[in-house]
Amino acid sequence: MASLLWGGDAGAAKSERLSSHFSNPIHPRKNLRGIKSTTVPNIDGSLNNTEEEDEEDVVDLAANSLLNKLIRQSLVESSHRVEVLQKDPSSPLYSVKTFEELRLKEELLKGIYAMGFNRPSKIQEMALPMMLAHPPQNLIAQSQSGTGKTAAFVLAMLSRVNVLELFPQCLCLAPTYELALQTGRVVERMGKFCVDVQVMYAIRGNRIPRGTDITKQIIIGTPGTVLDWCFKRKLIDLTKIRVFVLDEADVMIDTQGFSDQSIRIQRALSSECQMLLFSATFEDSVWQFAERIIPDPNVIKLRKEELTLNNIRQYYVLCGNRKDKYQALCNIYGGITIGQAIIFCQTRRNAKWLTVEMMQDGHQVSLLSGELTVEQRASIIQRFRDGKEKVLITTNVCARGIDVKQVTIVVNFDLPVNQAQEPDYETYLHRIGRTGRFGKKGLAFNMIEVDKLPLLMKIQDHFNNSIKQLDPEDMDEIEKIEY
Repeated sequence: MASLLWGGDAGAAKSERLSSHFSNPIHPRKNLRGIKSTTVPNIDGSLNNTEEEDEEDVVDLAANSLLNKLIRQSLVESSHRVEVLQKDPSSPLYSVKTFEELRLKEELLKGIYAMGFNRPSKIQEMALPMMLAHPPQNLIAQSQSGTGKTAAFVLAMLSRVNVLELFPQCLCLAPTYELALQTGRVVERMGKFCVDVQVMYAIRGNRIPRGTDITKQIIIGTPGTVLDWCFKRKLIDLTKIRVFVLDEADVMIDTQGFSDQSIRIQRALSSECQMLLFSATFEDSVWQFAERIIPDPNVIKLRKEELTLNNIRQYYVLCGNRKDKYQALCNIYGGITIGQAIIFCQTRRNAKWLTVEMMQDGHQVSLLSGELTVEQRASIIQRFRDGKEKVLITTNVCARGIDVKQVTIVVNFDLPVNQAQEPDYETYLHRIGRTGRFGKKGLAFNMIEVDKLPLLMKIQDHFNNSIKQLDPEDMDEIEKIEY
């Protein structure tokens, strides 16, 4: 398996250097859209000032998707139930429990096991028989990051390639440069024993010399560059594409112009081309896009996760100001034996201030906010998972999707509110849902200024769940709190 930025035998030495460049999944000077340069506490506890520290962090879908890919190196078992809707309901529904049942080529099976996959994940059990069927079937699938969907569609692409034909046969669209490289890494690893299969990246900065004849069978790229290669430069004949994959569809439609570009590419494909679309979420807009771009599909959906607050004991502490909140936090932290804690702040300024205060008091604390690069966020989360820091202070960039089994306490240093300064119920649910995961009990503490108490009462009424007042000075009461 070879990966090239550009093809051509005369450029073999250069392509080898470029291939080594891609062994590192993220270019160190490239950040995702909307992510700024790093601002973290200095060694002396002071902070670099930014003009944006009062801002709330806006969750970037592409950044979150890449983050989940980086921190979920092995498969996770989804807790969701899988629903399958077949285009032909009378057709028998197959599922597999082992990769051997798929009757794959020996070199592909070796590649799968070399990646550490011992058996198919829940999504793969249902999706792979459909994706590898003869004749090929179209598929729309919902899947969380880490459940093996990238490996599944990569396996489908590698299975369809005819190694004797030296032209693009499989095309995968990803919404960003970084996500395309991540997918490419999976192709390279899974196809390491497929010596005659090659992958090429249609991404920004990859300038192909005029007159180049592309002989690589798998193309992974972003919509704009792929569109340019297909229609302006005439480098790819879309009528010869056998497998078309549209990954991260929810991110794609969130990016201006990408949905239209993807549709234009799809319309030029042959009617025999197998089309596969994947999305972590299936809002109405994603469904409309998916149904428009994938004809006669089978559909795999995940039943919506039922986040419950029943196993989370919730408390609130009335405070006069930010320093009062911090003192109350210290009392709680000192009076309860905890595994690990996540503290949510509404703005970067508060998150940075709290980080410095806790560091100066000798606590093992890490800060996670939106100006960090995705690689830095992944490193911080991994350190927290490994227990190197006991407290993670963050903004809403960590409100959902990051599961750490050892988290027993969540603190809302600030209540989540929307632009109208009304309670953000969904964010509250996802924030305190970071504890009480995997069926365990958890604790949630809300630090509330007196004038914010009505907001908390609205949250209590909305979820029909009791939130008990706690006196932060009553250490006896704090020490009686049990999980």
